[in-house]
Amino acid sequence: MSDVPEDLRYTRTHEWVRADEDGLYTVGITDHAQEQLGDLVFVELPEIGRRCEADEACMVVESVKAASDVYSPVAGEVVEINEALADSPELINKDPYGEGWMVRIRPDDPKALEGLMDAEAYRALIEEA
Repeated sequence: MSDVPEDLRYTRTHEWVRADEDGLYTVGITDHAQEQLGDLVFVELPEIGRRCEADEACMVVESVKAASDVYSPVAGEVVEINEALADSPELINKDPYGEGWMVRIRPDDPKALEGLMDAEAYRALIEEA
């Protein structure tokens, strides 16, 4: 069973979001997503300063199986990227909610997380699949 932390919000496309104390959102792909993809070999992250719209494909993860788009869960500006993923994309496989985070976003709307799934709803989604 995939790990689904209670303190995060989730999307139907298997991204997670954490609201940080500084008002930024940290984003990555879920444990379920990385399990489905298999061993990750490449990650393409957006440039710092890029504006992403909610549900816009703004990142790519590539595994030994396939390449998959990663969607921004909220509208906002990318203010930080996880540069460690360039040399170690497998961090997402090892620790998707910790060292495998992908970007930090300054959201346009500080209430944007309210429209995303909580852990219970996300667990129900992946159990249906």
